[in-house]
Amino acid sequence: MPSPPLLAIVGKKHAGKTTLTVRLASALGRRGWRIGTIKHGSHSFHLDPAQTDTYRHFHEGEAERVAMIAPDRFALVARWSEERSAREVADTHMADMDLVLCEGFKQSDLPKIEVHRRAAHATPLYDAALPHAASWRASVTDDPTCAIPGPRFLLDDPAWCDALCDWVTTTFLPPR
Repeated sequence: MPSPPLLAIVGKKHAGKTTLTVRLASALGRRGWRIGTIKHGSHSFHLDPAQTDTYRHFHEGEAERVAMIAPDRFALVARWSEERSAREVADTHMADMDLVLCEGFKQSDLPKIEVHRRAAHATPLYDAALPHAASWRASVTDDPTCAIPGPRFLLDDPAWCDALCDWVTTTFLPPR
């Protein structure tokens, strides 16, 4: 199965990365696309609260992998000795998706949309001197003078999300 395209949503802390990822995934899903998401974290995490069975399997039982299966969902928590790339995770677990939105991964070479809000930060994350500066493709911002390369989707435009979906569809998704 061919790899799905990946698109990173990046920005500084509290810029709105999660909000944009959720909104874009939902909007594209309503258009009939199968969307997966991957969230990059800089520290470990727990999916289950302490004392649930799966938590106990993983932490007390020290299982290498724990799967939780229910009638309407599936989750897998696995230990690994080194971090995998978004591409490796998508190829292994999301190969049947039309697009995988990757929140974070700002230091990767993945194509990027940066969300930048002046209320959160005076300047965007983008800098032409960054090693992967060429991977920035677009911005979602409230700053009409924002110097991020590519199309700019202004948050004060009521149609910004539809326009962004149109652009993502034509730029990253295969024709139907």
